[in-house]
Amino acid sequence: MLTVKAYAATSATEPLAPTTIERRDVGATDVLIAIRYSGICHSDIHTVRGEWSSVTYPQVVGHEIVGEVAEIGSDVTEFAVGDRVGVGCMVNSCRECENCKAGMEQYCLKGNIGTYAARDRDGTITQGGYSTHVVVDKDFVLRVPESIPYEAAAPLLCAGITTYSPLAHWNAGPGKRVAVVGMGGLGHMAVKIASAMGADVTVLSQTLSKKDDGLAFGAKDYYASSDPQTLKTLRNSFDLVINTVSAALDFDDYVKLLRLDGVWVNVGAPPEPVAMRVFSLFANRRSFAGSSIGGIKETQDMLDFCAEHGIAPETELISADKINEAYERVLASDVRYRFVIDTATL
Repeated sequence: MLTVKAYAATSATEPLAPTTIERRDVGATDVLIAIRYSGICHSDIHTVRGEWSSVTYPQVVGHEIVGEVAEIGSDVTEFAVGDRVGVGCMVNSCRECENCKAGMEQYCLKGNIGTYAARDRDGTITQGGYSTHVVVDKDFVLRVPESIPYEAAAPLLCAGITTYSPLAHWNAGPGKRVAVVGMGGLGHMAVKIASAMGADVTVLSQTLSKKDDGLAFGAKDYYASSDPQTLKTLRNSFDLVINTVSAALDFDDYVKLLRLDGVWVNVGAPPEPVAMRVFSLFANRRSFAGSSIGGIKETQDMLDFCAEHGIAPETELISADKINEAYERVLASDVRYRFVIDTATL
């Protein structure tokens, strides 16, 4: 076992604190990664505060991980020591079900193994990227292209793929009108990626405070959702809406943004149930959908797409002792647009 430094939650109510954790020995198909940067995702906060499900403490979160290969197992030929690599939201799956065989491990019918707060193959609880090292099966390690700024690459492993996957699946591109609800960590990536795909992008955010950013990231239009006229003005306008916010909305009104055969996709995950009348979908043959992250191949495709188009998240680099402060700022929407932890400070 390898003892490494980390920052962990000890309960749902206590601040995260420095600690050490054990990583398994490197097996034949494993890769040991020296973590350089780890992004902070809203999911981290939901998890450590027990808002989605019960949690076994202490818990180290973080599923936006980039670093260098420090050691490889005897059967690993795909990676070499020193390679720039990343790890996203999952570290294993059954590999045998129809979804896994189709390259959609995120939808593993037996449940994929999350990078943190999941039961690992050895029976232990997985611990995430707020640490100095992680051991991961080679099939769940990704290559980080050299052209992507290293310190900004981490959020692509969650925020990037979470928005890229539905945009790719529902064919965002030339001739498609796409709306992005929310201009936070997920939303700003959705704008950049959809724009690079060639779609006509509109942002709906609470206020116009980030309008200049949204337009600079590629949006054609930007509206304040707090303005009661916005939903009326934009009714029947969009082929695809990507909802990135983790709060309940009046979906009966919002789905009216969709034109014929339009699709509403939720990637934000509010902790409480949401309600909508089915009649809201009947007009225009609308669809209401959800989307998780992406499979390993699709995630690599996303990284390569971002490298090709010069796309990187907007980030604020912090030291580990600022994690708890960063959590409060995320909850207050006081970040543009993703915090990244420098793990050298652990």
